[in-house]
Amino acid sequence: MKRAICIILSLFIGIYCANAGDLKLTTVVIDAGHGGKDAGAVSKDKKTYEKNLTLDISKKFATYIQNAYPEVKVVLTRGTDEFVALNDRAVKANKAGANIFISIHINSATSTTPNGYSVHILGQSSIKDRDLFAYNMDVCKRENSVILLEEDYNAKYQGFNPNDEESYIFMQLMQNAHLEQSLLLASIISEKLKGGPIKADRGIWQNPFYVLWKTAMPAVLVEIGFISNSVDLATLRTPEQRQIIAKRLFDAFKDYKDLYDSSVDIKMPEKPEDPKPQIVEPAPAPAAETPAAKPAPAPAPQTPVKAPETGKVLYGTQISASSRELDPSDRFFHGLNPMVIKLGSLNKYIAGVSESREEAKAKFDEIRSKYPNEYKDAFMVVVKDGTVSRLR
Repeated sequence: MKRAICIILSLFIGIYCANAGDLKLTTVVIDAGHGGKDAGAVSKDKKTYEKNLTLDISKKFATYIQNAYPEVKVVLTRGTDEFVALNDRAVKANKAGANIFISIHINSATSTTPNGYSVHILGQSSIKDRDLFAYNMDVCKRENSVILLEEDYNAKYQGFNPNDEESYIFMQLMQNAHLEQSLLLASIISEKLKGGPIKADRGIWQNPFYVLWKTAMPAVLVEIGFISNSVDLATLRTPEQRQIIAKRLFDAFKDYKDLYDSSVDIKMPEKPEDPKPQIVEPAPAPAAETPAAKPAPAPAPQTPVKAPETGKVLYGTQISASSRELDPSDRFFHGLNPMVIKLGSLNKYIAGVSESREEAKAKFDEIRSKYPNEYKDAFMVVVKDGTVSRLR
């Protein structure tokens, strides 16, 4: 029990440290699966190793991020064909204070039929008496089995045995503090890989992968394709196709970063000071001939701006995005009465909405001029069919 408590405390300390700095996405860790003496999955003809494919895709992916976002720190758990323990990969990510962790792998099966990509987040595989549980557990055992290559694995991993299903019980009891954001990242990656070089979409899975469990940040593991499938293998062997896969992973990173950064722009209003008590003298009674003054009517409540109908295009100013749901009449919005668009776990607040781009631009300038500090990070957007895109 003491050991379990220590593990939990270590996890939460790591979470705190990872979020103590800049609130925007500043650090990403890309984990190239396997390496060195751990070849990972091997093709049937023994000519292609998973470790080489994951390293190449990871490095290409990292280059895209570095070129587009020089201010973002990109950490590779390995940059060469070297063996890196699962525990050390997670430790490296935690020490870097990473905002997200993306682990790249290639899948394999005893049959040559399965193909396609899948994205995995930490969680319980499934109900034990279903075939899905058995398949997930086989994948987890294979990916976690690298632990057995370490000489001191029994001491380092505190008795965790990747071949023993009982070792996964404690992992399944742990609540992933970043489940929501991990799921959002996984959803974006899955969507961006759709229609790419690897055709079949196998969906998003929850699995007890050790490397995901030990990382104190939103984390996903991507199985790019099946090395055991001839079509996937032919694609993965082509450098140009791996370049496209890396670009699609970057596109997913870009979309996630935009959401991540915009979600922390919200600034909560300062708590007003308690008013000082005032002594008010009673007003003299009105003369008999003077009719009593009628109280002023209460201002009519503002009607929230509704999202546009399908096919209709609106322009506006995104003044905030947050996982918190705020009433459009909240004083934080200074009476701008924004339209609210819910995208996944995020609520986007868009003010100055108009069908005219020019009118929306004028309102944008007015908002930025009137509230230079409150909405200094605001930007213009296009709203269509329930989606919000930044206006370039």
